[in-house]
Amino acid sequence: MTDVLLAGLAPDYVPYLEGWELQRRLHAEVVAGERDDTLVLLEHEAVYTAGKRTEPHERPQDGTPVVDVDRGGKITWHGPGQLVGYPIVRLPAPFAVVDHVRRLERVLIAVLAEHGVDGYQVKGRSGVWVRGVLREEKVAAIGVRVAQGVAMHGFAINCDNTLDGFGGIIPCGISDAGVTTMSSHAGRIIRPSDVVDTVVSAFRAEYAGIAA
Repeated sequence: MTDVLLAGLAPDYVPYLEGWELQRRLHAEVVAGERDDTLVLLEHEAVYTAGKRTEPHERPQDGTPVVDVDRGGKITWHGPGQLVGYPIVRLPAPFAVVDHVRRLERVLIAVLAEHGVDGYQVKGRSGVWVRGVLREEKVAAIGVRVAQGVAMHGFAINCDNTLDGFGGIIPCGISDAGVTTMSSHAGRIIRPSDVVDTVVSAFRAEYAGIAA
């Protein structure tokens, strides 16, 4: 069974670089067989992070600092009100990254459903989406990396965070869709702490028995 580490929820926000260092340490321990698979859950201090496919024009144009990271995907924002999950898990050979992303999407769709939000997958695009008034809107983003058969980085669920941080970027490099929160679609405040238990249950159910 996957271990769960709550690294920091409001008001104990985790600076991004501290969270990244934690990931690297846990990843090394799982690779070495010194630790079981571990799901890290936390809220970050506000930060922009850019995956390896981020283009120069997709970055903030106002000089806002961006942390370049070794995950897939493009640029995104993390901050208070958003539940971030880092599954440090060993994947079965041949370590199909796409299969891992699809599993995470199913986990997040199940979580949203438990809280009255109808999320779904969009072909050719990672993450979880909901139907907006004028266009599709992303409610949860995914960006992962697999090294030595063990995944790191993961997902971010917009719970009750501000969307201001997405205004100065092209989130995930997608310009023809919007960004939203669970709270907006449920019509009530849903905080990261409200969905932690649901995330843990859905993750363990989806990932049971897939270890290499």
